[in-house]
Amino acid sequence: MRYALCVMREIILGIDPGLADTGYGIIEKEDRGKLICQEFGVIKTSAKKDMGERLETINKKLDKIIKKYKPRLIAVEQLFFCKNVKTALAVGQARGVILFTARQNKIPTVEFTPLQVKQAVSSYGQAGKLQVQKMVKLLLDLKELPKPDDAADALAIAICAANSNLKNI
Repeated sequence: MRYALCVMREIILGIDPGLADTGYGIIEKEDRGKLICQEFGVIKTSAKKDMGERLETINKKLDKIIKKYKPRLIAVEQLFFCKNVKTALAVGQARGVILFTARQNKIPTVEFTPLQVKQAVSSYGQAGKLQVQKMVKLLLDLKELPKPDDAADALAIAICAANSNLKNI
């Protein structure tokens, strides 16, 4: 008698919020811990559009990604100290739309600071962009460095969530 090996998989969507460029990365975590990259990229909005249109674009494109991949969890980078108040407000508005879109789709969210993400992928909280990209490439067994930076950061956020000891999600 033959038995099929059933592999449990968990889809995680990592998001690096931004108004002009919102990075996203979808990874799959197998029950044995192996991480597989499904897709990554950026949601771009035009500075020529008004704020409402830009936020609507993020909502609609993120909703399509969620419906396509059906993640079990969405991991979002927390807003960190920003020297430019205008930039911080814009990123905060994008984060609000991201969290709202996740809620509309009834998907739990977790948030991580940039320090937590860098420590999770490189074991060094002050790692630079290139070091994070190299570690994401290595951890996901990618052929090339993930680019642009926002997409690489989103994959790192998803990896951080996959390797965190999260309960009740």
